[in-house]
Amino acid sequence: MNDWPDDGGYGRGNANSQPEGPRRMSHVQRPQVPQQPPRSQQGHGQGYNPNFTQAQNQGYDSGYSSGQVYGGAPQGGGPQGGGGRGGVPPQYAPQGPGRPAPDWRKRIKIGSVVLVVGVLAWGIGTYAWASSQMRNEVDLSKVIERPEEGDCTTYLIVGSDSREGMTAEDKKKLHTGSAEGKRTDSMMILAACSSGNTMVSLPRDSWVTIPNFVGSESGKAYPARGGSKLNAAYAMDGPELLVRTVEYNTGLHIDHYAEIGFAGFANIVDALGGVELNIDKGFKDKKSGADFQAGTQTLNGEQALAFVRTRYAFAQSDLQRTKNQQKFLSALANQAATPGTILNPFALYPTLGAGLDTLIVDKDMSLYDLGKMFFAMKGISGGDGKSMNMPLAGSAPQNSLKWDMPKVKQLVEQIKNDEKVTVESDR
Repeated sequence: MNDWPDDGGYGRGNANSQPEGPRRMSHVQRPQVPQQPPRSQQGHGQGYNPNFTQAQNQGYDSGYSSGQVYGGAPQGGGPQGGGGRGGVPPQYAPQGPGRPAPDWRKRIKIGSVVLVVGVLAWGIGTYAWASSQMRNEVDLSKVIERPEEGDCTTYLIVGSDSREGMTAEDKKKLHTGSAEGKRTDSMMILAACSSGNTMVSLPRDSWVTIPNFVGSESGKAYPARGGSKLNAAYAMDGPELLVRTVEYNTGLHIDHYAEIGFAGFANIVDALGGVELNIDKGFKDKKSGADFQAGTQTLNGEQALAFVRTRYAFAQSDLQRTKNQQKFLSALANQAATPGTILNPFALYPTLGAGLDTLIVDKDMSLYDLGKMFFAMKGISGGDGKSMNMPLAGSAPQNSLKWDMPKVKQLVEQIKNDEKVTVESDR
């Protein structure tokens, strides 16, 4: 049915020559869409159809547009959390400024740098402090007529019977007696070589020649003195003459000197919390205070000192004692030169403090050299090298011991040339 009014033919091709004047078309009223109440006031969401199921209504769209222009700012909250119906989808909506995600790679890198700097600062500070505590008192430049240096680094390690810093109670507890001054209680050569480390004990009753020397304090020249015990050299003019005597009788150049007294030795052991040692056979000695059962045990400072000083409980006397000294020093170094001690300030500082106060070394010896000495001793206990007594050829006057000089010469040549030591000691 046509809604247009009858116009007498106009508009449908009439034949009048005059054009038709303007006419007003009747207004067509658009039906009003009912205003939707707010969601808070209606029982169902916008576009709800009672003929649909609940699942269908959730996805139902009536097609009604609120007039929002596409691309405009989102209004309201649609089902997906973006703009209202007909708005911009959330994935295309502009994002406001937010907190950037943390850059963990950058943070880890910065943290690592801070950690490394902190460790280096601690290490440098510890090294500087420990170096300042060292007692560089022995001047090897005063030693005359020295042999040529070899390929290995050699240390003369001396245990003295010095009671320096000990109270009367300490002397009683450690069974040291109260003798004045100090004498050598043990002597050994440690050769740190790339071919393997070697520790050679020098019996203090060794029968040697004390060569001519210049007094370390007086500057006075003294003639040679044949037929003397090795420990007499130390008693005559201290460390410098002892080094001179060892070099003269062996032909081996001594690079560094290290000496520790009774108190320092015991304090180092206690600072480490004791040293674990396997004792092959139990023994007792009233003079040193030793009282040991066979087996593995942890020795404190007092027990350790008794272990390394005992001589009268053994048939071989001083020779067995030198073996015990080597065994214990290797065990001590093995425990001291570990990450658990070096990297732990609560273990490192007490150990260094206990040892450096009483450890006397030569003027050219650094903390690095001291560390190399301990690691060389540790290597021997780990099987990287050997420990032995100086080769002996029998007894000499005054209950002394005579060296086997052909073997001594061969031993020295092997150390000088950094060759594996093959010489054996019979005792």
